[in-house]
Amino acid sequence: MWPELPSGPADEMPELPEVETIRRQLAPRIQGRRIQDAHSHESEKFTPAKDAIGTTIQGLNRRGKYLIASLNDGRELIIHLGMTGSLTISPDTSDDPYIRAWWHLDDTEYLAYRDVRRFGRIRCVPAGQYDTIPTLAAQGPDALSPEFTPDGFYQALRTSRRRIPTQLLSQKPVAGVGNIYGTEALWMAGIHPAKRQISRMAAEKLHAALVEVLRAGLANGGTTLRDYRNADGGEGSHQNALACYGRSGQPCLRCATPLQHRTYDARTLTFCPQCQPR
Repeated sequence: MWPELPSGPADEMPELPEVETIRRQLAPRIQGRRIQDAHSHESEKFTPAKDAIGTTIQGLNRRGKYLIASLNDGRELIIHLGMTGSLTISPDTSDDPYIRAWWHLDDTEYLAYRDVRRFGRIRCVPAGQYDTIPTLAAQGPDALSPEFTPDGFYQALRTSRRRIPTQLLSQKPVAGVGNIYGTEALWMAGIHPAKRQISRMAAEKLHAALVEVLRAGLANGGTTLRDYRNADGGEGSHQNALACYGRSGQPCLRCATPLQHRTYDARTLTFCPQCQPR
């Protein structure tokens, strides 16, 4: 069984825009290439990387925050970047102590998985069989997929009494949202982070806000606060466009009221007391 990802603050965890940016960069570079060798850190979180030896990568997809490489033997290589993970194509892996797994491709290049804090996960499973990856098996529709509808989102939210941000981070109402983009969407929709239940109209506003902020983050190549790097080793630029996240004490961009922050369910969340009334 794949252990659950760590609970608590997850601000540095790559969210949908960051993971999708990496997928788009890597997909054309690894499709059709054979994995002739692999190596991993001794932790069982990373050793399944070696199960893909001898296979050919047919494509690279994404579900929520998970990268899914389709293999030619009917299996999938599942990669979760955790809080500090990144994937790059590299000619060498020997000089980096934070490489937790690598796959030697069919020439002199390596697909290298770097993870400073070792919160990432790797699995190799039959395609679509995610019973050993409970967070993937139980997650809701991808936030940028046609299956993510306003009505379905509202119905998913109303079945829980947990705070809305906590529901979003569970990945069950929608997959791919974390603290950064969830905070931005709640601000955009005018919903206080302490709320546990919202009306259908508010859910529709939040649905639209989530899609908007995630698409904006993707257009900007993701958000780099500290650790996130894309597949080329570069940073995202969406941190320069954040309206609410990380701006506590600064004026709200809508009403100029100083933004505040509070801790709810072990996460520090920023909000506008005027635009997001409790």
